[in-house]
Amino acid sequence: MELDGAPVSPADLSVLALVNYGHFTTMRVAGGRVRGLAHHLERLRRDSRALFGAELDPERVRFLARRMITGPAGVDGAASGEGGGAVAVRVTAFDSRPGLDRPPAPAAPRLLVTVRPAPAGPLPPLALRSVRYVRELPEVKHTGLCATVHHRRAAQAAGFDDALFVAEDGRVVEGSTWNLAVVRGETVIWPDAACLPGVTTRLLGDVLDRLGIAHRTGRVELTELTGETAVFTTNATAGLRPVAAVDGVPLARADQLIAAIRREYDAIAGDPL
Repeated sequence: MELDGAPVSPADLSVLALVNYGHFTTMRVAGGRVRGLAHHLERLRRDSRALFGAELDPERVRFLARRMITGPAGVDGAASGEGGGAVAVRVTAFDSRPGLDRPPAPAAPRLLVTVRPAPAGPLPPLALRSVRYVRELPEVKHTGLCATVHHRRAAQAAGFDDALFVAEDGRVVEGSTWNLAVVRGETVIWPDAACLPGVTTRLLGDVLDRLGIAHRTGRVELTELTGETAVFTTNATAGLRPVAAVDGVPLARADQLIAAIRREYDAIAGDPL
């Protein structure tokens, strides 16, 4: 963990811990490359403007992220994504100046970079529990994760793997840390809802075009998720993951389709960090 390329002290993180106002992106790094790097950087720039009214230098982000996996403070390449093992690099932007009563304006966001191992190989299908919830500022990947973690924790305590967020009108929105897609016949549907536009979802649009698979955005109702519908989730660190059931109702399988999409997605070389 480093803050602006330097070791982190408890005092450095006090405002982030107490106020929890910031935003982040998490990139899967393998072989020193990132799928959708430009999208991750644009997300950070967009969210910095939204939360802080400040511009963020994408080259500074790349430098600090590279430093964590190859620089003097980084771990060895094999464990960091440089030598083949994949890692998840999270870049968090926050303002370290106190300001709960009157947040500083303009803000001066600092960059906290952390590294952890990324999941290896395809993950097993998910069993989801639906919950009526829409994130605050859903278009921003912000650090306000209390409700998100609460709903995931409650779902797991009830015997499920994760939580599926559904709006009050019954519209399927997104998951705790992922987007999802619904397979209707031979068409992939992305829910038309107030959710975070995921990097993996954006990349999969091009993947589906290359495979000749129709896809579009459309309204998805919770009541539609039955044994005649297949669902998969998308996330930058985990890739694609099928959904086995929602609220105990088994869903249809689309193993061949998901496997074909995953192969094409995995073949994306990514861009050098």
